[in-house]
Amino acid sequence: MRKLGQHFLKNKKVAAAIADAVAPRTGDDVIEIGPGHGELTALLAERCNAVDAPLTVIERDPRLIEGLRSRFSNASDKKDGPDASDVAVSVIEGDALTVLPTLMEERRGAKFLLAGNLPYYITGHLLRIIGEMPSHPERCVFMVQREVAERIIAAPPHMNRLAASIQFWATPAIILGVPRADFSPPPKVESAVLLLTAHPPKSKKENGAASNDAYYRTVRALFAQPRKTIINNIAASLPQTTKETLSERLASLALAPNARPQDLSIEGIAALAKTFFS
Repeated sequence: MRKLGQHFLKNKKVAAAIADAVAPRTGDDVIEIGPGHGELTALLAERCNAVDAPLTVIERDPRLIEGLRSRFSNASDKKDGPDASDVAVSVIEGDALTVLPTLMEERRGAKFLLAGNLPYYITGHLLRIIGEMPSHPERCVFMVQREVAERIIAAPPHMNRLAASIQFWATPAIILGVPRADFSPPPKVESAVLLLTAHPPKSKKENGAASNDAYYRTVRALFAQPRKTIINNIAASLPQTTKETLSERLASLALAPNARPQDLSIEGIAALAKTFFS
């Protein structure tokens, strides 16, 4: 199982805390990534059933698919069992990195809630994919490596590419620390439950934020060489613009050319995006 980075959560209280944080409501579309044996899935199904919200799970390991489908796909026919639910869980076999964007595009307009015990090796990539989607889930509750969670909630002067990518569209918070002993097999690192709450659409307009495309182009440019200065990183992406011009524009934004990307706030990065990449 560990070949796919799987460490199965065995602490039922932690699983319940994740399901409670997801808090589905009528009209929500809930997606779980990496359900494993279905411990969290059963709890999510109960909560989805209570509000008549659809639940979809994405699992890559073919060895787990049959068990998940047997346990959940015909949930409405098992009302007397331990996983009793009126919600039939849709089980999709595939890689969440490719399945999730397609699924959200197909159901465009839905109010998405995402949850899951993420394999550590896909966490950063998956979160960047979610961030760069045209529309974002309203809420994500993910089990991630604690070090990654701490990077995501970072603020200046410790800004980094992952934090900048996520904080543009969501407010991150660590809601629970999870020790290694709560998993089977236990991982080598500590974990944390990370809550991402999407910013209201109105707030982006009020903050004068750049478009998604311009913002993420700026993030990629700034953090391509995070130890270099802002002006050098922007100059590398805009070779047709002189450094004198870049310095003047940075001064107009009250940003020091010799500052490092780690010193920038989300608002500062958005201002750079509007000035240089829109």
